[in-house]
Amino acid sequence: MARARFCQRGLEASWRTVERRLKWCPYNQGVLVSEFHYELPEELIAQEPLADRAGSRLLHAGAGCELHDRRFREFPELLRAGDLVVFNNTRVFPARLYGRRGGEQPPHFSQRTREMGHPENQNPHPAVSVAGRVEVLLTRQVSRERNEWECLVRPGRRIGVGERLVFGERDELQAEVIGRGEFGERRIRFTATPTSRAKSAREMGHPLSPREHLEGEYEVAHARDFFAILEKIGHVPLPPYIGRADSAGDRERYQTVYARERGSVAAPTAGLHFTPEILARMREREIETAEVTLHVGLGTFQPVRVERVEEVRLHSEAYSISDEAAEKINRARSAGRRVVAVGTTTVRTLEYAAQQSENPHFSRTQRARNGAPGEIGAGTGEANIFIYPGYKFQVVRALLTNFHLPESTLLMLVCALGGKENVMRAYEHAVREQYRFYSYGDCMLVE
Repeated sequence: MARARFCQRGLEASWRTVERRLKWCPYNQGVLVSEFHYELPEELIAQEPLADRAGSRLLHAGAGCELHDRRFREFPELLRAGDLVVFNNTRVFPARLYGRRGGEQPPHFSQRTREMGHPENQNPHPAVSVAGRVEVLLTRQVSRERNEWECLVRPGRRIGVGERLVFGERDELQAEVIGRGEFGERRIRFTATPTSRAKSAREMGHPLSPREHLEGEYEVAHARDFFAILEKIGHVPLPPYIGRADSAGDRERYQTVYARERGSVAAPTAGLHFTPEILARMREREIETAEVTLHVGLGTFQPVRVERVEEVRLHSEAYSISDEAAEKINRARSAGRRVVAVGTTTVRTLEYAAQQSENPHFSRTQRARNGAPGEIGAGTGEANIFIYPGYKFQVVRALLTNFHLPESTLLMLVCALGGKENVMRAYEHAVREQYRFYSYGDCMLVE
Protein backbone atom coordinates (compact mmCIF):
# COMPACT_ATOMS: atom_id res chain seq x y z
CA MET A 1 0.00 0.00 0.00
CA ALA A 2 2.81 2.42 0.88
CA ARG A 3 4.46 1.63 -2.43
CA ALA A 4 1.17 2.26 -4.27
CA ARG A 5 0.65 5.62 -2.50
CA PHE A 6 4.23 6.59 -3.31
CA CYS A 7 3.71 5.74 -7.00
CA GLN A 8 0.41 7.64 -7.05
CA ARG A 9 2.03 10.75 -5.55
CA GLY A 10 4.84 10.52 -8.11
CA LEU A 11 2.35 10.19 -10.95
CA GLU A 12 0.36 13.19 -9.73
CA ALA A 13 3.53 15.27 -9.45
CA SER A 14 4.51 14.30 -13.00
CA TRP A 15 1.09 15.31 -14.31
CA ARG A 16 1.32 18.66 -12.50
CA THR A 17 4.64 19.29 -14.22
CA VAL A 18 3.15 18.39 -17.60
CA GLU A 19 0.13 20.64 -16.96
CA ARG A 20 2.39 23.58 -16.05
CA ARG A 21 4.39 23.13 -19.23
CA LEU A 22 1.28 22.77 -21.39
CA LYS A 23 -0.20 25.86 -19.77
CA TRP A 24 2.94 27.80 -20.61
CA CYS A 25 3.24 26.38 -24.14
CA PRO A 26 1.71 28.97 -26.52
CA TYR A 27 1.26 26.71 -29.52
CA ASN A 28 -1.55 24.89 -31.24
CA GLN A 29 -0.98 21.17 -31.71
CA GLY A 30 -1.47 19.08 -34.85
CA VAL A 31 -0.70 21.82 -37.40
CA LEU A 32 0.61 20.52 -40.74
CA VAL A 33 3.39 22.23 -42.67
CA SER A 34 1.38 21.71 -45.88
CA GLU A 35 -1.26 24.13 -44.58
CA PHE A 36 1.16 26.96 -45.34
CA HIS A 37 1.57 26.16 -49.02
CA TYR A 38 0.64 28.54 -51.83
CA GLU A 39 1.30 28.58 -55.57
CA LEU A 40 3.76 31.16 -56.82
CA PRO A 41 4.61 31.72 -60.51
CA GLU A 42 8.37 31.74 -60.95
CA GLU A 43 8.31 35.05 -62.80
CA LEU A 44 7.16 36.81 -59.60
CA ILE A 45 10.41 35.99 -57.78
CA ALA A 46 12.41 39.22 -57.86
CA GLN A 47 15.87 38.69 -59.36
CA GLU A 48 17.12 42.27 -59.13
CA PRO A 49 16.52 45.10 -56.64
CA LEU A 50 14.60 48.15 -57.77
CA ALA A 51 16.70 51.17 -58.65
CA ASP A 52 14.82 53.07 -55.92
CA ARG A 53 14.75 51.29 -52.55
CA ALA A 54 11.58 53.05 -51.45
CA GLY A 55 9.84 52.46 -54.80
CA SER A 56 8.57 49.02 -53.82
CA ARG A 57 4.91 48.20 -53.33
CA LEU A 58 3.41 47.66 -49.88
CA LEU A 59 0.39 45.47 -49.17
CA HIS A 60 -1.33 46.83 -46.08
CA ALA A 61 -3.19 44.10 -44.17
CA GLY A 62 -5.19 46.05 -41.60
CA ALA A 63 -6.58 44.84 -38.31
CA GLY A 64 -10.05 44.51 -39.86
CA CYS A 65 -8.77 42.00 -42.45
CA GLU A 66 -9.01 44.61 -45.21
CA LEU A 67 -6.27 44.75 -47.85
CA HIS A 68 -4.92 47.95 -49.39
CA ASP A 69 -2.39 48.21 -52.23
CA ARG A 70 0.06 50.98 -51.38
CA ARG A 71 3.64 52.11 -51.96
CA PHE A 72 6.39 51.85 -49.37
CA ARG A 73 6.82 55.63 -49.42
CA GLU A 74 3.51 55.76 -47.54
CA PHE A 75 4.89 53.71 -44.64
CA PRO A 76 5.65 56.66 -42.29
CA GLU A 77 2.05 57.84 -42.65
CA LEU A 78 0.69 54.38 -41.85
CA LEU A 79 2.32 54.47 -38.42
CA ARG A 80 0.37 55.67 -35.40
CA ALA A 81 1.33 58.37 -32.96
CA GLY A 82 3.24 56.72 -30.13
CA ASP A 83 4.46 53.76 -32.18
CA LEU A 84 7.91 52.36 -31.44
CA VAL A 85 9.55 50.95 -34.59
CA VAL A 86 12.31 48.40 -33.92
CA PHE A 87 15.00 47.56 -36.51
CA ASN A 88 17.56 44.76 -36.77
CA ASN A 89 20.90 46.50 -37.40
CA THR A 90 22.87 43.38 -38.35
CA ARG A 91 25.28 43.66 -41.27
CA VAL A 92 25.74 41.04 -43.99
CA PHE A 93 29.30 39.97 -44.75
CA PRO A 94 30.58 38.15 -47.90
CA ALA A 95 29.81 34.70 -46.52
CA ARG A 96 29.94 32.68 -49.75
CA LEU A 97 33.35 31.33 -50.72
CA TYR A 98 34.41 29.50 -53.86
CA GLY A 99 37.54 27.40 -53.72
CA ARG A 100 39.00 23.98 -54.28
CA ARG A 101 39.78 20.88 -52.32
CA GLY A 102 43.32 21.03 -51.03
CA GLY A 103 45.20 18.33 -52.90
CA GLU A 104 45.34 15.16 -50.81
CA GLN A 105 42.75 13.94 -48.38
CA PRO A 106 44.38 12.91 -45.06
CA PRO A 107 44.85 9.15 -44.53
CA HIS A 108 41.82 7.28 -43.26
CA PHE A 109 42.18 4.92 -40.32
CA SER A 110 39.67 2.09 -40.33
CA GLN A 111 37.32 1.50 -37.42
CA ARG A 112 38.68 -2.05 -37.14
CA THR A 113 42.23 -0.71 -36.68
CA ARG A 114 41.01 1.52 -33.83
CA GLU A 115 39.04 -1.29 -32.18
CA MET A 116 42.07 -3.59 -32.24
CA GLY A 117 44.03 -1.00 -30.30
CA HIS A 118 46.71 -0.38 -32.92
CA PRO A 119 48.29 3.08 -32.99
CA GLU A 120 46.73 5.26 -35.64
CA ASN A 121 50.04 5.68 -37.44
CA GLN A 122 50.08 1.96 -38.29
CA ASN A 123 48.49 0.59 -41.45
CA PRO A 124 46.38 3.57 -42.47
CA HIS A 125 44.63 3.54 -45.80
CA PRO A 126 46.76 5.60 -48.19
CA ALA A 127 46.02 9.27 -48.75
CA VAL A 128 43.63 9.84 -51.62
CA SER A 129 44.28 12.55 -54.18
CA VAL A 130 41.28 14.83 -54.48
CA ALA A 131 40.57 17.92 -56.52
CA GLY A 132 37.65 19.97 -57.69
CA ARG A 133 35.65 23.11 -57.10
CA VAL A 134 33.94 23.60 -53.75
CA GLU A 135 31.41 26.17 -52.53
CA VAL A 136 31.11 27.10 -48.85
CA LEU A 137 28.40 29.22 -47.24
CA LEU A 138 29.42 30.34 -43.76
CA THR A 139 26.42 30.33 -41.43
CA ARG A 140 27.70 30.84 -37.88
CA GLN A 141 30.99 31.46 -36.11
CA VAL A 142 31.22 29.01 -33.23
CA SER A 143 34.70 29.91 -31.96
CA ARG A 144 36.44 33.26 -32.39
CA GLU A 145 39.68 32.14 -30.78
CA ARG A 146 40.14 29.22 -33.19
CA ASN A 147 38.11 30.82 -36.00
CA GLU A 148 35.77 27.87 -36.36
CA TRP A 149 32.53 28.12 -38.34
CA GLU A 150 29.44 26.12 -39.13
CA CYS A 151 28.81 26.11 -42.86
CA LEU A 152 27.04 24.50 -45.78
CA VAL A 153 29.24 22.97 -48.46
CA ARG A 154 28.92 21.79 -52.04
CA PRO A 155 29.40 19.06 -53.08
CA GLY A 156 28.35 18.06 -49.56
CA ARG A 157 28.65 14.28 -49.73
CA ARG A 158 32.20 14.36 -51.05
CA ILE A 159 33.71 16.66 -48.43
CA GLY A 160 34.85 14.54 -45.48
CA VAL A 161 36.19 15.37 -42.04
CA GLY A 162 39.92 16.01 -42.20
CA GLU A 163 39.95 17.50 -45.69
CA ARG A 164 41.62 20.82 -46.37
CA LEU A 165 39.92 23.49 -48.50
CA VAL A 166 41.68 26.38 -50.22
CA PHE A 167 40.10 29.71 -51.20
CA GLY A 168 41.21 32.66 -53.32
CA GLU A 169 43.34 33.00 -56.42
CA ARG A 170 46.45 33.17 -54.25
CA ASP A 171 45.27 30.67 -51.64
CA GLU A 172 44.56 33.54 -49.24
CA LEU A 173 42.51 31.29 -46.95
CA GLN A 174 42.72 27.66 -46.01
CA ALA A 175 40.32 25.65 -43.89
CA GLU A 176 40.21 22.20 -42.40
CA VAL A 177 36.94 20.28 -42.08
CA ILE A 178 36.75 19.23 -38.42
CA GLY A 179 33.16 18.07 -37.96
CA ARG A 180 29.80 17.23 -39.50
CA GLY A 181 26.34 18.35 -38.39
CA GLU A 182 22.96 16.65 -38.13
CA PHE A 183 21.68 17.93 -41.48
CA GLY A 184 24.93 17.70 -43.42
CA GLU A 185 26.47 20.97 -42.24
CA ARG A 186 30.21 21.03 -41.74
CA ARG A 187 32.34 22.62 -39.07
CA ILE A 188 35.57 24.09 -40.43
CA ARG A 189 38.58 25.85 -38.94
CA PHE A 190 40.09 28.69 -40.96
CA THR A 191 43.77 29.43 -41.28
CA ALA A 192 45.60 32.07 -43.24
CA THR A 193 49.36 32.05 -42.74
CA PRO A 194 51.72 29.06 -43.08
CA THR A 195 53.50 28.22 -39.82
CA SER A 196 57.23 28.78 -39.60
CA ARG A 197 57.76 25.01 -39.65
CA ALA A 198 55.67 24.66 -42.79
CA LYS A 199 57.52 27.54 -44.44
CA SER A 200 60.89 25.99 -43.66
CA ALA A 201 59.79 22.60 -44.92
CA ARG A 202 58.55 24.03 -48.19
CA GLU A 203 61.67 26.19 -48.70
CA MET A 204 63.87 23.13 -48.13
CA GLY A 205 61.75 21.07 -50.49
CA HIS A 206 60.61 18.66 -47.74
CA PRO A 207 56.98 17.57 -47.91
CA LEU A 208 54.87 17.69 -44.77
CA SER A 209 53.60 14.41 -43.41
CA PRO A 210 49.84 13.68 -43.36
CA ARG A 211 49.90 14.00 -39.56
CA GLU A 212 51.46 17.46 -39.82
CA HIS A 213 48.60 18.39 -42.11
CA LEU A 214 46.13 17.16 -39.48
CA GLU A 215 47.88 18.95 -36.61
CA GLY A 216 47.81 22.28 -38.41
CA GLU A 217 50.06 23.37 -41.24
CA TYR A 218 48.68 26.89 -40.93
CA GLU A 219 48.20 29.31 -38.09
CA VAL A 220 44.69 30.40 -37.17
CA ALA A 221 43.74 33.59 -39.00
CA HIS A 222 43.25 36.61 -36.76
CA ALA A 223 39.72 37.98 -36.93
CA ARG A 224 40.67 41.37 -38.37
CA ASP A 225 42.80 39.84 -41.13
CA PHE A 226 40.23 37.12 -41.75
CA PHE A 227 37.32 39.48 -42.40
CA ALA A 228 39.55 41.73 -44.50
CA ILE A 229 40.33 38.72 -46.69
CA LEU A 230 36.64 37.81 -46.85
CA GLU A 231 35.86 41.29 -48.14
CA LYS A 232 38.34 40.69 -50.97
CA ILE A 233 37.57 37.11 -52.01
CA GLY A 234 34.10 36.44 -50.58
CA HIS A 235 30.79 36.79 -52.41
CA VAL A 236 27.46 38.29 -51.37
CA PRO A 237 25.37 35.34 -50.11
CA LEU A 238 22.35 35.84 -52.36
CA PRO A 239 19.64 33.24 -51.67
CA PRO A 240 19.33 30.28 -54.08
CA TYR A 241 16.07 31.48 -55.64
CA ILE A 242 17.96 34.41 -57.18
CA GLY A 243 19.23 32.62 -60.26
CA ARG A 244 22.31 34.70 -61.01
CA ALA A 245 25.77 35.35 -59.68
CA ASP A 246 26.23 38.22 -57.26
CA SER A 247 27.38 41.54 -58.68
CA ALA A 248 29.25 44.56 -57.34
CA GLY A 249 25.91 46.33 -56.86
CA ASP A 250 24.68 43.64 -54.47
CA ARG A 251 27.33 44.68 -51.95
CA GLU A 252 25.35 47.85 -51.35
CA ARG A 253 21.79 46.78 -52.20
CA TYR A 254 21.75 43.51 -50.20
CA GLN A 255 22.36 45.60 -47.09
CA THR A 256 20.13 47.91 -45.08
CA VAL A 257 21.11 51.59 -44.89
CA TYR A 258 21.31 51.29 -41.10
CA ALA A 259 23.38 48.06 -40.99
CA ARG A 260 26.12 48.24 -38.35
CA GLU A 261 26.90 44.98 -36.56
CA ARG A 262 28.66 42.49 -38.85
CA GLY A 263 27.56 38.87 -38.62
CA SER A 264 24.67 37.93 -40.94
CA VAL A 265 24.73 35.55 -43.89
CA ALA A 266 21.39 36.85 -45.18
CA ALA A 267 19.88 40.31 -45.11
CA PRO A 268 16.92 41.19 -42.88
CA THR A 269 15.07 41.95 -46.08
CA ALA A 270 12.18 44.02 -44.69
CA GLY A 271 14.74 46.71 -43.94
CA LEU A 272 16.01 46.90 -47.53
CA HIS A 273 13.19 49.33 -48.45
CA PHE A 274 14.28 52.07 -46.05
CA THR A 275 16.19 55.12 -47.21
CA PRO A 276 17.62 58.07 -45.26
CA GLU A 277 14.68 60.13 -46.52
CA ILE A 278 12.10 57.64 -45.17
CA LEU A 279 13.87 57.57 -41.79
CA ALA A 280 13.91 61.39 -41.74
CA ARG A 281 10.16 61.51 -42.36
CA MET A 282 9.63 59.14 -39.45
CA ARG A 283 11.64 61.46 -37.22
CA GLU A 284 9.57 64.41 -38.45
CA ARG A 285 6.44 62.58 -37.36
CA GLU A 286 8.13 61.94 -33.98
CA ILE A 287 8.05 58.16 -34.45
CA GLU A 288 10.38 56.62 -31.88
CA THR A 289 12.83 53.98 -33.07
CA ALA A 290 15.10 51.39 -31.47
CA GLU A 291 17.66 48.90 -32.75
CA VAL A 292 18.41 45.31 -31.77
CA THR A 293 20.77 42.82 -33.38
CA LEU A 294 20.12 39.28 -34.57
CA HIS A 295 22.70 37.73 -36.88
CA VAL A 296 20.79 35.85 -39.54
CA GLY A 297 21.87 32.23 -39.96
CA LEU A 298 20.36 28.80 -40.49
CA GLY A 299 17.64 29.45 -37.92
CA THR A 300 16.03 31.98 -40.26
CA PHE A 301 16.15 30.24 -43.61
CA GLN A 302 16.68 26.52 -42.93
CA PRO A 303 14.21 24.33 -44.86
CA VAL A 304 11.42 22.49 -43.05
CA ARG A 305 11.97 18.72 -43.20
CA VAL A 306 9.03 17.46 -41.13
CA GLU A 307 5.30 17.11 -41.76
CA ARG A 308 3.99 18.50 -38.45
CA VAL A 309 4.79 22.05 -37.44
CA GLU A 310 5.37 21.25 -33.76
CA GLU A 311 8.25 18.96 -34.76
CA VAL A 312 10.26 21.82 -36.29
CA ARG A 313 13.48 22.70 -34.44
CA LEU A 314 15.48 25.78 -35.37
CA HIS A 315 19.18 26.49 -35.17
CA SER A 316 20.21 29.15 -32.67
CA GLU A 317 21.19 32.62 -33.83
CA ALA A 318 23.20 35.18 -31.86
CA TYR A 319 21.35 38.29 -30.70
CA SER A 320 22.02 41.32 -28.55
CA ILE A 321 19.82 44.03 -27.01
CA SER A 322 21.35 47.21 -25.62
CA ASP A 323 20.30 48.91 -22.39
CA GLU A 324 18.91 51.80 -24.39
CA ALA A 325 16.81 49.55 -26.66
CA ALA A 326 15.48 47.51 -23.72
CA GLU A 327 14.47 50.70 -21.90
CA LYS A 328 12.62 52.06 -24.95
CA ILE A 329 10.77 48.78 -25.57
CA ASN A 330 9.74 48.30 -21.93
CA ARG A 331 8.62 51.92 -21.68
CA ALA A 332 6.43 51.54 -24.78
CA ARG A 333 4.88 48.32 -23.45
CA SER A 334 4.15 49.87 -20.07
CA ALA A 335 2.45 52.85 -21.73
CA GLY A 336 0.34 50.61 -23.96
CA ARG A 337 2.03 51.92 -27.09
CA ARG A 338 2.41 49.73 -30.14
CA VAL A 339 5.73 48.02 -30.93
CA VAL A 340 6.19 47.68 -34.71
CA ALA A 341 8.88 45.19 -35.78
CA VAL A 342 10.77 45.63 -39.03
CA GLY A 343 11.31 42.05 -40.17
CA THR A 344 10.76 38.59 -38.75
CA THR A 345 14.26 38.55 -37.24
CA THR A 346 13.31 41.52 -35.07
CA VAL A 347 10.14 39.70 -33.98
CA ARG A 348 12.09 36.61 -32.98
CA THR A 349 14.63 38.66 -31.02
CA LEU A 350 12.00 40.55 -29.03
CA GLU A 351 9.72 37.60 -28.35
CA TYR A 352 12.61 35.35 -27.32
CA ALA A 353 13.90 37.97 -24.89
CA ALA A 354 10.41 38.42 -23.46
CA GLN A 355 9.99 34.66 -23.01
CA GLN A 356 12.91 34.47 -20.63
CA SER A 357 10.93 36.13 -17.85
CA GLU A 358 8.13 33.50 -17.99
CA ASN A 359 9.50 30.26 -19.42
CA PRO A 360 9.62 27.64 -16.61
CA HIS A 361 12.47 25.88 -18.42
CA PHE A 362 14.78 28.86 -17.96
CA SER A 363 16.83 29.08 -14.82
CA ARG A 364 15.81 31.37 -11.94
CA THR A 365 18.79 33.59 -12.77
CA GLN A 366 17.64 34.00 -16.36
CA ARG A 367 14.10 34.92 -15.29
CA ALA A 368 15.30 37.34 -12.62
CA ARG A 369 17.49 39.13 -15.14
CA ASN A 370 14.41 40.41 -16.97
CA GLY A 371 12.25 41.36 -14.00
CA ALA A 372 8.50 41.56 -14.67
CA PRO A 373 6.83 38.93 -16.88
CA GLY A 374 7.38 39.73 -20.54
CA GLU A 375 9.85 42.51 -19.81
CA ILE A 376 12.77 42.82 -22.20
CA GLY A 377 16.19 42.44 -20.64
CA ALA A 378 19.38 43.90 -22.09
CA GLY A 379 22.14 41.46 -22.96
CA THR A 380 23.29 38.88 -25.48
CA GLY A 381 22.28 35.31 -26.13
CA GLU A 382 21.27 32.64 -28.62
CA ALA A 383 17.68 32.72 -29.90
CA ASN A 384 16.01 29.62 -31.32
CA ILE A 385 12.36 30.55 -30.84
CA PHE A 386 9.93 29.14 -33.42
CA ILE A 387 6.67 31.06 -33.76
CA TYR A 388 3.61 29.71 -35.54
CA PRO A 389 -0.20 30.13 -35.20
CA GLY A 390 -1.34 29.83 -31.62
CA TYR A 391 1.62 31.75 -30.23
CA LYS A 392 0.70 34.57 -27.83
CA PHE A 393 2.75 37.65 -28.66
CA GLN A 394 4.08 39.57 -25.68
CA VAL A 395 5.83 42.49 -27.37
CA VAL A 396 5.17 42.87 -31.10
CA ARG A 397 1.83 44.27 -32.28
CA ALA A 398 2.55 45.02 -35.96
CA LEU A 399 5.08 43.78 -38.51
CA LEU A 400 6.65 45.05 -41.72
CA THR A 401 7.90 42.06 -43.69
CA ASN A 402 8.70 40.83 -47.19
CA PHE A 403 6.84 37.92 -48.77
CA HIS A 404 8.23 34.52 -47.78
CA LEU A 405 8.60 31.06 -49.29
CA PRO A 406 5.72 28.56 -49.11
CA GLU A 407 5.80 26.26 -46.07
CA SER A 408 8.63 28.27 -44.49
CA THR A 409 9.00 29.08 -40.80
CA LEU A 410 8.95 32.78 -41.67
CA LEU A 411 5.52 32.50 -43.32
CA MET A 412 4.29 30.64 -40.24
CA LEU A 413 5.48 33.49 -38.03
CA VAL A 414 3.59 36.05 -40.12
CA CYS A 415 0.47 33.86 -39.95
CA ALA A 416 0.81 33.74 -36.16
CA LEU A 417 0.64 37.52 -35.95
CA GLY A 418 -1.90 38.30 -38.66
CA GLY A 419 -4.03 35.15 -38.53
CA LYS A 420 -3.46 32.23 -40.88
CA GLU A 421 -6.57 32.72 -43.02
CA ASN A 422 -5.99 36.47 -43.34
CA VAL A 423 -2.31 36.15 -44.25
CA MET A 424 -2.84 33.35 -46.77
CA ARG A 425 -5.64 35.39 -48.36
CA ALA A 426 -3.23 38.35 -48.54
CA TYR A 427 -0.67 36.15 -50.29
CA GLU A 428 -3.26 35.07 -52.84
CA HIS A 429 -4.04 38.74 -53.42
CA ALA A 430 -0.33 39.55 -53.83
CA VAL A 431 0.09 36.79 -56.42
CA ARG A 432 -3.01 37.94 -58.29
CA GLU A 433 -1.84 41.57 -58.27
CA GLN A 434 1.66 40.63 -59.46
CA TYR A 435 3.64 41.72 -56.40
CA ARG A 436 7.37 40.94 -56.46
CA PHE A 437 8.32 38.19 -53.99
CA TYR A 438 11.17 37.31 -51.64
CA SER A 439 14.39 39.13 -50.77
CA TYR A 440 14.48 41.80 -53.48
CA GLY A 441 10.68 41.94 -53.71
CA ASP A 442 7.86 44.03 -52.27
CA CYS A 443 6.68 44.14 -48.67
CA MET A 444 3.64 43.79 -46.44
CA LEU A 445 2.49 45.60 -43.29
CA VAL A 446 0.59 43.26 -40.96
CA GLU A 447 -1.43 44.81 -38.11
